[in-house]
Amino acid sequence: MSLFSMFKSDKGEQMTAHKAFAIALMYTMAADGEMDPEEVGHLLSVIGGDRNSSGTIGVGANNQALLNSAMKYVRTHSHEQFLTEATPVLTTAQRLCILMNLVDSALSDGEAEPEEREFFDKVQKAFGISDEDFRPYFQVLMMKSDRSVFIDENHPMNQPGFSVTLPGQAA
Repeated sequence: MSLFSMFKSDKGEQMTAHKAFAIALMYTMAADGEMDPEEVGHLLSVIGGDRNSSGTIGVGANNQALLNSAMKYVRTHSHEQFLTEATPVLTTAQRLCILMNLVDSALSDGEAEPEEREFFDKVQKAFGISDEDFRPYFQVLMMKSDRSVFIDENHPMNQPGFSVTLPGQAA
């Protein structure tokens, strides 16, 4: 045991749903080895940003501690450790929210990279959310990110009768 191990009990080390949300986004952002400006923008939009006195937009004071704690966690824990620790503290709604935001983050720079898709698959499996259960949410997010619906009249989503069926809704 190192002398530095005593600092591991710093305030903010406990896994919470909100911290798991921030950590999952950071793992997705870093999955392909680079953090694109669009991904950082997405993180700020969901964590919450604030403009400082010089006009620079950064993480709001209320969430700076969360972001710092999440960054520290990502640097010191594997994906597997994260999923083992986070999954039990999350409700189904929180798990779905994280998955939807992971897809949104991965698509924010225009394309989900293979490493981002691989991490998503691990999270989805660990969270116990099947493809069938997640499909409607995924379809909505793909539609949200597919701007070609505005320029391609023959796009499948522009066809009469197109719809997305949500869980619990009759087809």
